Amino acid sequence: MGNLTRPPPLRRQGATVPFRSATRTPVAPLLLALALALALALSGCAESGAPEGAPATKSPADSDRQVRQLPDQPFDYQLGGAYPPPEGVRTVVRDRTAAPEPGAYNICYVNAYQTQPDEVGWWRKNHPDLLLRDADGDLVVDEDWQEPLLDISTAGHRERLARIVGGWFDGCAKKGFDGLDSDNLDSYLRSDGLLDRKQASAFAELLVARAHRAGLAIGQKNAADMAPVGHRLGFDFAIAEECARYEECAAYADAYDDKVLVIEYRGADLTAACREWGERLPIVLRDRDLVPAGRSGHVNERC
Repeated sequence: MGNLTRPPPLRRQGATVPFRSATRTPVAPLLLALALALALALSGCAESGAPEGAPATKSPADSDRQVRQLPDQPFDYQLGGAYPPPEGVRTVVRDRTAAPEPGAYNICYVNAYQTQPDEVGWWRKNHPDLLLRDADGDLVVDEDWQEPLLDISTAGHRERLARIVGGWFDGCAKKGFDGLDSDNLDSYLRSDGLLDRKQASAFAELLVARAHRAGLAIGQKNAADMAPVGHRLGFDFAIAEECARYEECAAYADAYDDKVLVIEYRGADLTAACREWGERLPIVLRDRDLVPAGRSGHVNERC
């Protein structure tokens, strides 16, 4: 599912001119080097992606953070807004615009394969060729969430998108998150045949590498049939929505050695999930709108 916000971009570090201590640098070569540095910096900015008015974040070339693996403990799923976790809950999934919960294992939600419906104009202006279009030139949209799909059909597109999404990952790391909820791995199934599983896997491989480079664990979101592939690509855990309802929990549990967070949205499915998986997997029942605690409609139960 999609969130209502969008993370800031990757900003490439510009090239620098090395300092020479033993000789005087002639003016012409120095100007040429400076011009080259400026051109490289500008080319990096052209690939960055942030909605207008969003703060930019500096992207580290490498991170010395150690990847903290997902702990075996109860969790909460707070994409609709942050609130104090229920008693005993020490793993929290929040949108990347929210602050991490102090003392908890924090997972940062990123819509990695689709964009937000209210930001289509930004994508049209800055990266129009990275939006997936059909033969008539119309955007291909996930109708359930009104989210246009990103075009991962070519290696060049995947590399550019990985730089943009990688900047969002860097922002999560900078804020203090420990892991990532990288949503919509299965968006190719909603692409009207324009994308395929191989392309989704190739993009996932780039995202996994970038997440680990930022010092973050990264979770496979949904796509039960891709769980064995996702684990081989390097995903550290899985986040599964309604796996009890659709009898898919085993696929995730087997592939990820029970490192799976389960979200159900119906009481009967929570009962089924707890009966079969409650001793092995952390499970939460949430309302579909993920309403914050204290507001009407909020649902939050565990086994």
